[in-house]
Amino acid sequence: MMMKLRYLGLGRMTTLAGLILVGLGCQRVCAEPQPYIEPEYGPRYYQGDEETRLGRAHFLHGDYGLAEAHFQSAVEINPRNGAAWIGLAASYDRIGRFDLADRAYRRARQLTGANYVILNNHGYSYMLRGDRRRARVLLYRANERAPNDPTILNNISILDSGQGYFSGIWP
Repeated sequence: MMMKLRYLGLGRMTTLAGLILVGLGCQRVCAEPQPYIEPEYGPRYYQGDEETRLGRAHFLHGDYGLAEAHFQSAVEINPRNGAAWIGLAASYDRIGRFDLADRAYRRARQLTGANYVILNNHGYSYMLRGDRRRARVLLYRANERAPNDPTILNNISILDSGQGYFSGIWP
C-alpha cells in the first residue's frame, strides 16, 4: 500500500486526504462554533455569549474576580443579557460587593422577571449578609415557583439549620 501511495503523486495524495476529511464529516478539522438553535427558529448568535460562557466557567472554578470581569464585559456588550446579569450579581455576592449585587439582581429581574433562579440567588445573597428575614422571604417565593428544586430546598435547609452561622454568631 505504501508503494502505491508513493507513485500517486502529490496532487492525488492531497485529493485523497481531502476525501478522507470529507468522509470523516470534517468533525475534528472544521471545529467551528455552532449557533444556538431554538426549536422553530433559525440560528441566532447573541453578542456577549462568549463572555457569559467564560464568566460561568470562572465562577464554577471559584475565580470570582475573573468571573465578574467577564460578566461585566458581557453586559457591556449586550445590556439585555439576563443570564450575564444574574452571573454578575452572583459574582458580586462572592466577592462581598452586595451593593452592586442588589443592582445587578434588580436589572436581571427587569429583563427576565422574578423567576425562581433570581429569587433563589438573591435569597442566598441575603443569607450571606446575615439578613435571615429577607433571605427566607425570597427563598420561599422561589420555592413557590419551583417546588421541588433541590438547590432551593438545600438553601432553605441551610438557612434553617445554620442560622447562627449566617447571623454572625459562629466563627
